[in-house]
Amino acid sequence: MNRPIVETCLSPALLHLFDTEHTIVVIIDIFRATSTITTALANGAREVIPVADVNECITLKSLHPGYITAGERDGKVAPGLEYGNSPFEYPPAFIKDKTLALTTTNGTKLLHMVENADQIIIGSFLNLDAVSSYLIRQNKKVLLACAAWKDRVNKEDSLYAGAVATQLQEHFTIACDSTRLCMDLYEQSRRAPSLLDFLRDSNHYRRLSSFGLEKDMEFCTTPNQYQVVPRYNGHAIVTETIPPV
Repeated sequence: MNRPIVETCLSPALLHLFDTEHTIVVIIDIFRATSTITTALANGAREVIPVADVNECITLKSLHPGYITAGERDGKVAPGLEYGNSPFEYPPAFIKDKTLALTTTNGTKLLHMVENADQIIIGSFLNLDAVSSYLIRQNKKVLLACAAWKDRVNKEDSLYAGAVATQLQEHFTIACDSTRLCMDLYEQSRRAPSLLDFLRDSNHYRRLSSFGLEKDMEFCTTPNQYQVVPRYNGHAIVTETIPPV
């Protein structure tokens, strides 16, 4: 029996090169959108609405006063919004049963670019095993889609793609060199004291650390904090609990 394939898109600028029909697309924005979405839903949020721009987020708040509006531009809380893009801003006592409307520089933008996919799910190191288990069970073609940084390939998203592909390789056909490059990167990371140490020379680490966000990045690179897989239903991102394989 033919195994499904797994491919990797290293930047939104390359998305047009991939056929996403009959495909599960995994949106990856490790620092920090997909990590924050995963955390909010694992902590009991009703849903996360991914919003393309700040003005749309503000409009949603005017229509739905109970919504929490949040997001960032260039790593900082976007003007006009209530909260930012840190996973620490959404503990259970605050986010449980609430709707979060979130806009970010890269992650939510990429999600809205995907068309004709069978499913769109959210990947982060925080739910690495859950995502991999889910993909193995679904047994469908996979595209690991990296949000990158303003269309420029980044190290942390590529590293996560390599981690997922490494877990899938016995069940899937590795179909492209970008996936193999990411797997090689992940293999290199295993020689470092931690994933975060491996990323300290990256551009995004240096940029976010200049804002004092080292604690966020340490959390975002801690694997398997949650057994949830956030899934986009065409309107909002919701979650289901995934048992391990």
